Amino acid sequence: MFKTKILFVGPTESGKTVVANFLSDTTENVGGEYRPTQGVRILEFESQPEGSGDKICEVELWDCSGDFKFESCWPALMKDCSGVVIIFNPDIPSHLKEIETWHSIFISTQSLQESQCLLIAHHKPGCEIERGRLPLAPNLSRLPLIHSDLEEEPEDVRHSFYRYLGNVVKAMSESREREEMSIIT
Repeated sequence: MFKTKILFVGPTESGKTVVANFLSDTTENVGGEYRPTQGVRILEFESQPEGSGDKICEVELWDCSGDFKFESCWPALMKDCSGVVIIFNPDIPSHLKEIETWHSIFISTQSLQESQCLLIAHHKPGCEIERGRLPLAPNLSRLPLIHSDLEEEPEDVRHSFYRYLGNVVKAMSESREREEMSIIT
């Protein structure tokens, strides 16, 4: 059984916790009131990633706070991470600029493959922003992007995440095989 560690990062109030709770089938009585994550929350669940056949994957979702006061903890959070998901709210114009910072901190420094990264434009209930192309920086436009609307199309979000998870597991398998071959030769 593969074990993956996926970091959910991004600006404050972008919906990281809501998406993490949905994907892990975790229910929290939040009451619609915003409560910022303090540091990190770790959600564990089992999943069958797309393209993995019958393989079950143990997933650790690390729902990381978007508050820079926790920046000193981020190197420890990144240790042994299998993938990074940057979640942002496209209704907030500053988020498009902020996600460049999240990319440079969490993706560029770890040399992750593009298949191990995902952007989620999380649309909160009642948002009116169009779900077309977003004006992303060149280094971000190469990453897979999904639009998350948990009220209208929740299963599309889940399916897209399972596809991403399959890509992460594949990258991990290939990396493990390369490592084993380098030991043999």
